[in-house]
Amino acid sequence: MTLQTEIIQELGVKPTIDPKAEIRTSIDFMKSYLYAHPFLKSLVLGISGGQDSSLAGRLAQLTIEELRAETGEDSYQFIAIRLPYGDQADEADAKRALDFIQPDVSLRVNIKAAVDAQVAALEEAGLVISDFNKGNMKARQRMITQYGVAGEKGGAVIGTDHAAENITGFFTKFGDGGADILPLFRLNKRQGKMLLKELGAEEAIYLKTPTADLEDGKPLIADEVALGVTYDDIDDYLEGRSIDSKAQETIENWWNKTQHKRHLPITVFDDFWKK
Repeated sequence: MTLQTEIIQELGVKPTIDPKAEIRTSIDFMKSYLYAHPFLKSLVLGISGGQDSSLAGRLAQLTIEELRAETGEDSYQFIAIRLPYGDQADEADAKRALDFIQPDVSLRVNIKAAVDAQVAALEEAGLVISDFNKGNMKARQRMITQYGVAGEKGGAVIGTDHAAENITGFFTKFGDGGADILPLFRLNKRQGKMLLKELGAEEAIYLKTPTADLEDGKPLIADEVALGVTYDDIDDYLEGRSIDSKAQETIENWWNKTQHKRHLPITVFDDFWKK
């Protein structure tokens, strides 16, 4: 079995999808999770304005609406949170996403004071915090905030990790990589766009250039620039197609060196640490 085949099987990516069926799968998955945990009454998600949070957010809202209709309980709600660090460069995109999602509750929490205070405390202790490290701290602060809201509202935190992000490890460990449920897991970037089209999203939402927007010195740097490979190549790889050998090497290198992000904390009983 080739590494490509192993990765495809592990991430559950299909070579072709029916967008309507996949929408139904994600909604039923989230409904089942909440039914199995009756103490949970909300879904919580940070909204950036990009493709992934727009898709996960709309699916979450539809999930909650179905739950209210089925149970008659108005206590179920979807909470969307904008989490800017200071002024959000793509705030218009975030507002467009919220207009599409139509969340029950929309919050805005500026994480700048919290992140800057942490950086200042570390620097006072004698450390020099790099821009890259600070970017990861922003991602982790955003997740702290989402869990803070979820803790008060009996909520489950949604993660936006999908196959094209997972294969490259393009997420912050215990930041956007930390969540309760992943309704987009199994979909690649191309397939996510298909679901957004089916849900009636504006083109501006699913055609927006994917960015992480974490580093102060590289605002809105494109994911594809940071990764050194295009999402088209990643998606083709995940769908079992042959791609350029250099692109394949890049993708598989990302997969191998980011394995630690896909694993729970390592114990002495894991073989992982011996490799």
